[in-house]
Amino acid sequence: SSVAMAHVGFMTKLPWILASGRTTHLLERWRARPILDLITRYQMPAITGVAPQIALLLTLPDIAEHDFDHVKAIVVGGAASPPPLVEEARRVFGAPYSIRYSSTESGGIGIGTALDADDDEALHSIGRPRPGVEAEIRDENGNPLPDGDVGELWLTSPAVMSGYWNDPAGTAETLVDGWLRTGDLATREDNGIFRLRGRVKEMFIRGGYNVYPMEVEGVLLDHPAVAEIALVPRPDPVMGEIGVAVIVPTDPSAPPTLDDLRAHGRATLAHHKLPEAIRVVAELPRNASDKIDRRALARVEAEHPST
Repeated sequence: SSVAMAHVGFMTKLPWILASGRTTHLLERWRARPILDLITRYQMPAITGVAPQIALLLTLPDIAEHDFDHVKAIVVGGAASPPPLVEEARRVFGAPYSIRYSSTESGGIGIGTALDADDDEALHSIGRPRPGVEAEIRDENGNPLPDGDVGELWLTSPAVMSGYWNDPAGTAETLVDGWLRTGDLATREDNGIFRLRGRVKEMFIRGGYNVYPMEVEGVLLDHPAVAEIALVPRPDPVMGEIGVAVIVPTDPSAPPTLDDLRAHGRATLAHHKLPEAIRVVAELPRNASDKIDRRALARVEAEHPST
């Protein structure tokens, strides 16, 4: 595990790591170079962590010079893994990439893509419920939705938490008859795979139509000039809210224009989902969990609108 001790990705592994007598390497702070050195020196068969860590490993200038024949799997959770990241990691490490979806509340187990998944599952979904886990898509009233409809993802398993410490109100809101309300929007396909559409609280409404940032980002990330992207809402006197694409360009000297992004997304996305403003930045702000700080971005857009 390449995460902090307090992270569920480590705490759920610690008992069996100790029980199996495996060697544990402790670092004061995660850094890509020391992690790469450990992986190669000890011929580690699996690379695990959160998506930003894999991305940082891939930025090391000599990464392609190493022999990774010993790596048999890349297992990643904690944050979204964009398709280009999955493809590049598979190419460099020569191993399949499994996306794991879970949370502290779910006990660190939930949904995952199979190591032998086809590209549709491996690149564009979070896979299927893992053994012992049930998952459903429900509406705001807790009623199950048919395949293909966007709703909140609910999970249940013996690993789901019993409640929040000293927070009965939060527990009652999150746990319903043994089911965990994840707060994530998703769809279930007729073949049983789940696709994330964003957070319930991140969805915004443009002119009466729902916009799911993760869906839009997944399409626009395929543009060759986009290295990273976050779609955030901005108040608008006519539409109520509009989408702003905050991007880190692949080449800072030649960033894409708003027209470039809209043209790229037009074949896949409905008109109301296309961004209507763009902001180019050197990097996206992140919180303590290495996830994009969308609240900070939305606050900037509300106070200092981009064009």
